[in-house]
Amino acid sequence: MTTQNNNLTLKILIGVLGALLLILGIFTYKFYNEEKQNQAILQQEKDLIESELGELITKYDNAIALNEVMDDHLLKAKERIVVLLDSVKDNEANLALISKYRREVSKLKKERDRLFKLADSLTTANTQLGKDLDSTSVALNKRIIFSDSLQMQNDKLADIVERGSALTAANIKAEGVRVRNSGKISTTSKASRAEKVRVCFTLSPNKLTEKGDKELFVQVVNPENNLIGDKVSVNFDDGVLTYSGRNKIFYENDALDVCILVDAAEGELVKGNYVVNLFSGPRLISNTQFELK
Repeated sequence: MTTQNNNLTLKILIGVLGALLLILGIFTYKFYNEEKQNQAILQQEKDLIESELGELITKYDNAIALNEVMDDHLLKAKERIVVLLDSVKDNEANLALISKYRREVSKLKKERDRLFKLADSLTTANTQLGKDLDSTSVALNKRIIFSDSLQMQNDKLADIVERGSALTAANIKAEGVRVRNSGKISTTSKASRAEKVRVCFTLSPNKLTEKGDKELFVQVVNPENNLIGDKVSVNFDDGVLTYSGRNKIFYENDALDVCILVDAAEGELVKGNYVVNLFSGPRLISNTQFELK
């Protein structure tokens, strides 16, 4: 009887242990799956953070390309994002790190919004300043006190306007010519018949250029690489220009057709290709080539 009771007790214990092992296995499997799911979720969150940081970097790259004045601020903000992205990539996903990175991403987005609003404000101010510029002046008479970066923008705008006010020329054409006794000028493509070189062009309209007298110079270089014509030198702040011919015109901001006749000494007009350079003061504004046969 005692043996039967012992066997029964043993069977019950074995059954209980089996049940416990089964339950433990179920819980272990369930915990493993949950852990695996949680890890997958954390990895997805990590991938999402990397994606968001990558998008932030792209947006900063675009903003830097469009807002030269804000380059320093935008570049520093972008560098912080790049450092954070490298940190995210180098670390395994876990709840503590994901929470930390998510807070950092939120801060970076707020900083991005603030910087982009400032960049937009600077762009608006730049546009308004451009509209207010007087057509006869390239100097900025007003300063908008906004920030150090706005001061940089004003300086850059002044440089842009100064370059934008320079004369430009189009439709430049050079050719050999003869001047008849009557004063009539006829063109020729033969070196043996040509007496002078005529350079004609159109000064483009430009409302930013100051009205008034303008000095235009041409250089004509023959196939032997010799400058023909007057060969007179004029001094400028940036150096010395030696020219073949010149013309002084009065510019009124509208398109203006201009021609310059270049005298040639005996033996200067030979067969071959000629190079012609056109200058407004010391600044090269156009060039062309022509051939005498």
